[in-house]
Amino acid sequence: MKKGNARILPPDPQALFLPFQEKWIKDRSRLKAMEKSRQIGISWSTAYPAVERTAAVGAKWDQWVSSRDDIQARLFLEDCKMWAKMFDLAAQDLGEVVIDPERKISAYVLHFASGRRIYSMSSNPDAQAGKRGGRILDEFALHNDPRKLWSIAYPGLTWGGAMEIVTTHRGSANFFNTDIVRPVREHGNPKKISLHRVTLQEALDQGFLYKLQQALPEDAEQQAMDEAAYFDFIKSGCADEESFQQEYMCIPADDASAFLEYDLIAGCEYGSQDNWQLDITGDLKGKQLFMGLDIGRRKDLTVLWVLELLGDTLYTRAVIELRNMSKPDQEKILWPWMALAGRTCLDYTGLGIGWGDDAVKQFGQYRVECVTFTGRVKEELAYPVRGKMEDKKLRIPYKPEIRADLRAVTKETTASGNIRFTAERSENGHADRFWALALAIHAAGNSGPAQYAYHGIKKADYTDLPRQISTTHGIGRQKGCW
Repeated sequence: MKKGNARILPPDPQALFLPFQEKWIKDRSRLKAMEKSRQIGISWSTAYPAVERTAAVGAKWDQWVSSRDDIQARLFLEDCKMWAKMFDLAAQDLGEVVIDPERKISAYVLHFASGRRIYSMSSNPDAQAGKRGGRILDEFALHNDPRKLWSIAYPGLTWGGAMEIVTTHRGSANFFNTDIVRPVREHGNPKKISLHRVTLQEALDQGFLYKLQQALPEDAEQQAMDEAAYFDFIKSGCADEESFQQEYMCIPADDASAFLEYDLIAGCEYGSQDNWQLDITGDLKGKQLFMGLDIGRRKDLTVLWVLELLGDTLYTRAVIELRNMSKPDQEKILWPWMALAGRTCLDYTGLGIGWGDDAVKQFGQYRVECVTFTGRVKEELAYPVRGKMEDKKLRIPYKPEIRADLRAVTKETTASGNIRFTAERSENGHADRFWALALAIHAAGNSGPAQYAYHGIKKADYTDLPRQISTTHGIGRQKGCW
């Protein structure tokens, strides 16, 4: 009995695979790549032929699977086990096996009666070194260094086997786009890659929603949707338009317009199993904590970003986001955190003026710095964020909303040659998380003891003295006296 309100049925509703999945499975090219929408069953479809060729009598090659993180590695092997069980193939789950004791690299292993194995590993490119056989690089563009992963994995095909790349995009400057997708389309395909592409709309047009509704519980909200409603449902849940186009429509985000490239952001993100969050009720003695506070009320978020300094690296320990709350209610949440900080920098613009004055009274002027946002100040705040990321001296959470905020900031050069940092306002905020992070980094960088020195002032400069000793809040105060 058919469930749901899907209007488009697959060509064969009883078939295991949709047409785009079947086309991918039947492609036996030595090198093939799939730029895809999220959650349309491609990883599941990739596991099927991996099991088929590894379990075959006389199979020559093991399969080496590289996933974005440990959880994805386990999920891929679960898909492989499901296919082995469905087709009654003799396979033994060996669990997690150490394959390189020196580098502490392990893999989840499925052993077949053919003598061959599927090794499913997390993203460490070094795990691919020296291995012969087939390669499956799942969510390839999301790896910290796709170029290095390709460089190490590709030589493993020298004596045979094939390599499959399955991924959504991660920015126009990512290796997947610049060295795999664009050369196929624009430069005669020098690597001889068989390139597949499936957007959410294309999947829906081939019966994806019907398949999804048959698998979901009868009371799932998606059951009441047709294809157009489901498309809007997915789009409305994305952090912003750029995220939707990249994650579901195979259009890489334009790194030329954004201040921070996706690869730069991804290289600083925690792994899915990292325990990065700080418990405010725990023992925090001795921790060097620095915080940045960006103020909002109705349209924008209030965001407190908490960093811990360990060695020369800043680790995010909390990102507190508040919306549509009165100032007293926000203070009840934020003040206990700020009481732990060695220094907090906060946005002293608009609504922030009252916040800054109250915070200075509460915690003292040496623990709170009020920063008035001007074009020059934003420039001085923004570049250290990029610098910390380039130097790999910053760790941040892996969250779509944070990624969208970090991507939202653009750098523009005005006609007069000035740099201006801007961000469009959306339901996700107004790059509030970016500026909270920037303020926190500034707090950590300006946490040392104040430096005092005498600078002589020429008689000719006396007329400028009032401007030089101005008490205006901001970064880079001018100095001309004690």
